[in-house]
Order: sequence, then C-alpha cells, then structure tokens
Amino acid sequence: MIKQLTPHIPDYELLDTGDGEKLERFGRYIVRRPEPQAIWRKSLEQREWLKADASFLRDTKSEERGEWRLKPEMPSRWNVAFDYKDMHLRMRLALTSFKHVGIFPEQAANWEFIFDTITDLRDKGIERPKVLNLFAYTGGATLAARAAGADVTHVDSVKQVVTWSRENMEQSGIDGIRWIVEDATKFVEREIRRGNKYHGIILDPPAYGRGANGEKWVLEDDICHMLECCAHLLETKDAFLVFNLYSMGLSATLARTAVHQAFGAPQSEQMGELYFEDRSHKQIPFGTYYRFRR
Repeated sequence: MIKQLTPHIPDYELLDTGDGEKLERFGRYIVRRPEPQAIWRKSLEQREWLKADASFLRDTKSEERGEWRLKPEMPSRWNVAFDYKDMHLRMRLALTSFKHVGIFPEQAANWEFIFDTITDLRDKGIERPKVLNLFAYTGGATLAARAAGADVTHVDSVKQVVTWSRENMEQSGIDGIRWIVEDATKFVEREIRRGNKYHGIILDPPAYGRGANGEKWVLEDDICHMLECCAHLLETKDAFLVFNLYSMGLSATLARTAVHQAFGAPQSEQMGELYFEDRSHKQIPFGTYYRFRR
C-alpha cells in the first residue's frame, strides 16, 4: 500500500512553496531555496519571503551550485533538535554551495522507523543489531540507529561530510559509530568477500555522485547492482531495509519492484512519499521511500 508520511519536527516548518521556491524555518532562522517541484503559485505575500534570513541564488553557469545572500544576523552555523521517545538528536546546520543545509527533515519519518525497528530487534534478543548506512550524508539515520543501540557503520565518500556527521554524533551525546570514507559500491563488494552480514541496511543514494577516488555513480545505471550487493549482506531473518529515492520521476512502485527482484518478497513492507505541507495546505513530496522487515 502506498502511503504518504510526514514527520513532526518542532524545529522545522515549511512556511510556503510556489514559483519554483520554498520558504522554510530551521530552528529560529528562515531559509529561502529553489524547489523545482513547487509548480504552483506562492501563497504568502512577497514581503513575507523577503524576511528570509538566508536566500539561495543559483549560479547562472551551474545547474547545482550557487551562493547565499545573508542578513547580518544570520550565522554560518546553527543547530536544530529532533526528539523521539528516548532519542535526542542534535544536528549542526550550515549553508552549502549546493543549497543544502545539512539535514533532510522529511527523513525524520525514517529515523523513527529505524529507532523503533532496532528497539524491537533488541527486545527479540539481538543485543546489538548491526546496521549499515550507505550514502549516509550527515548521519541522521546513523544517529537514530546508534541511539537505539545498534552497532552502526556509516559510509560516505566525502570526508568533510563524515566529519560533519561526527560533530552531530558528539552534539547528540552518542559515540561508538564506525566511520568509513569510501565509495559505497566498493565497500559493499568488499563486505561480501569478507562474509559480513547486517541486520539493517539504510540506502540513500543520490541521482549522481562521485566516490572518494572519483568513481562515478549514476542511479539508473548502478542501483540494481547495489541492491543485489545489499541482498547478500542482509540477514535472512530479523532484518530490515530502508531505501530512499530523491530523483524526480522515480516512484515507490519502481523502488518496490527493484527491491523485490534483488531481495525477494519481504514479510512486511511500506512505501510511498515523504512530504511536508506548508501553511496554506499545499503538500509537496520531498522523496520516495520503500522499507521492509523480515
């Protein structure tokens, strides 16, 4: 069954969307960024958009990069919090040249699933479930898994991003995470040769990317091989998968079909869109998710 999910995060609010932009609040600061999926008109008046503490201006020579225009009171770094049951995450945000700020707030819906699933595995007698987070970015899912008591391996090809993740770990009062700076495909291929297994795999691939040594990643070309590798690494029972897709046009049904081919049909599965609703009740999806337990 396809289901929309939206998390509740007091430190995040989608204020308005439209005309290819979104207006968001992260903690006490308001950020204005491009959003190609916002194909409708803005609802708030222009003066509300001009109140943004930071506005991203896309470089006319680049489809991805740009620069930020900041108000004097806007810091280069600030923190937000996310609390769920016994999980208390503290994430450092910053304004990057790719318009990102260091957190994808819609993923909090998956952090809750990860925390609850690992807690359940531990209740079943698996004292320290092993979890692998691939393309792990600044580590929200990593921290959720570790907060629940898992042994977590965090893999990302960008050293600066892994350093950022470590800062988030320290701010959250967590330790004991295994950090790997490497191309995700090379890492999982080596883990297969080593005969390693995991109780949980979190897979959050970009549409395009480069490995630590310049290895090329193209989602449509490489995802099937990655899923096949992950199928070798995941335990056959008492295990879970979380799979996210951000590329426009790739649906939950496509994700489900690709996962079933690699893993077989699971015991239970969930899929759909991760979304937020702005103050004018316009809903905008920020990603596709598929997850299963077996």
